[in-house]
Amino acid sequence: MNNQVLRQFVPLSELTSDNLQELAQKTRIEILSKGKALFKKDESDNFSYYLLSGELLLLGEGGEKKIIRGGTPTTRFPIEHHRPRRYTAIAKSECNYFRVDNDMLDILLTWDQNAGMMVSDLEENAANEEDDADWMTMMLRSEIFHRIPPSNIQAVFMRMEPVPVTRNEVIIKQGDEGDFYYFIHKGNCIVTHSTKSGKEIKLAEIEAGTGFGEEALVSENKRNANVTMLTDGVLMRMAKKDFVELLKAPVLQNVDYAEARKMVANGAVWLDVRLDSEHKNVAIPNSMNIPLYLLRIKSGTLNHQTKYIVYCDTGRRSSSAAYLLNERGYDAYFLEGGLRGLKTEESPTK
Repeated sequence: MNNQVLRQFVPLSELTSDNLQELAQKTRIEILSKGKALFKKDESDNFSYYLLSGELLLLGEGGEKKIIRGGTPTTRFPIEHHRPRRYTAIAKSECNYFRVDNDMLDILLTWDQNAGMMVSDLEENAANEEDDADWMTMMLRSEIFHRIPPSNIQAVFMRMEPVPVTRNEVIIKQGDEGDFYYFIHKGNCIVTHSTKSGKEIKLAEIEAGTGFGEEALVSENKRNANVTMLTDGVLMRMAKKDFVELLKAPVLQNVDYAEARKMVANGAVWLDVRLDSEHKNVAIPNSMNIPLYLLRIKSGTLNHQTKYIVYCDTGRRSSSAAYLLNERGYDAYFLEGGLRGLKTEESPTK
């Protein structure tokens, strides 16, 4: 399918060219004959449908009817986003449409935004840390250590192993599964991103006193960049299972919708970390919107005395965001299952 066609739809328009191309290769235009159903009420399929041409009739409770016409502003957004479906969609005329797997789309959006988050944070840390400071002291400066049990702190240092590395050695390869969290004891690294054309784009240089690699471990996504040694050095690394047990599990707090509502009634604030276009289409009323890729930059505008309930569509982006906020000393929780996990009767979305 053509990239430029996909670029017209939300939130596909926010994907990088490379990821949009990847999506295009797995997407095709389909035809729905007049009188056929695209989906039925109460179904819980995992696709977003976009209407290119033709007319769809949406039939809801009590005979409620809506007409959706291809080529109108409404069809820039997915048709009937709720799960389970609140309407049955029937073709009033022959329709052209395409569908996108929601899990794939969410992974691509999370990949894009986490890549931007990682680069800005690495540059910030590299600028603020002294090369020759003790690595344990530098790690303990992180707010994250204020949130884990004291016994875990000792275990963190015991389970981190030193790894001698050499100049030009690749530590993290883009697209690989997350396996370790790293902290630079000695040496410098370069962070790059590989495009589909094979071009390597330099994102940042990072120095001793900097940690990296946690994003893939928190969000369960693949690596979103390459990290290569610029010099000989020593890295301290922690296996994924230890990171999850000692750092992720104690720090990440998730709540279901019922508990989240009680917290909001007592002063907590909803924080939507999806893209602006997604938030405008459907969101929890009175929620703030700071997209994940901007959160490192804008986290300083938040109130440390306020609790935040972070949400996205599935929990992938919001879990990364909640970890990031807790790492900076905020009290953040993520909504279990995201918006797609809400039952029809409890959905507060507009």
